[in-house]
Amino acid sequence: MLLADVDGPLNPYAAKPYRRPEGYRTHRLLTPRWEAAERRRLDEWGLPNKPVKPLRVWLNPDHGPALEALPFDLVWATTWEEEANIFVAPVLGLPELPFIPWPASRPEPGDGVFWKTPEIVAWAEGRAFAWVDDEITEADRTWVRDHHDGVALLHRVDPRQGLTRDDFAVLTAWATGLV
Repeated sequence: MLLADVDGPLNPYAAKPYRRPEGYRTHRLLTPRWEAAERRRLDEWGLPNKPVKPLRVWLNPDHGPALEALPFDLVWATTWEEEANIFVAPVLGLPELPFIPWPASRPEPGDGVFWKTPEIVAWAEGRAFAWVDDEITEADRTWVRDHHDGVALLHRVDPRQGLTRDDFAVLTAWATGLV
């Protein structure tokens, strides 16, 4: 399985604000989750009547075919959850994918381990997986080695660039090494 985050790997949100990376297109998305979060923030700031601005998302349409060409079953591992199928998958030409549902409470496990890491390991149930995310660290790799019965590749993607040819090559090499 390839567990794919959206923000960072597919949406290089950390790139320079007015210089999207080559091959990416700008999309303005107003997802229900984004709108609710922004509405809460505006209310907290005392601006209840201010309109919510859509989220700027950069997506590369070449990533859909490239992801589908990989020897993996694709799964969303993103806080977008089911909204990734509604807003991201169609832009990339991907079918509806399964997604990992996250708990409402997201406590950090400690020792520098990302909150997603234990959830992903529990969801994988010992199955082999590769995970692409921009927040993966050595602490996460160690935690997975200590708590996951199967094989796993935790691959950090630079959120200023998103997935690159080199990232796809690493994923392909790892997956073909399992066969």
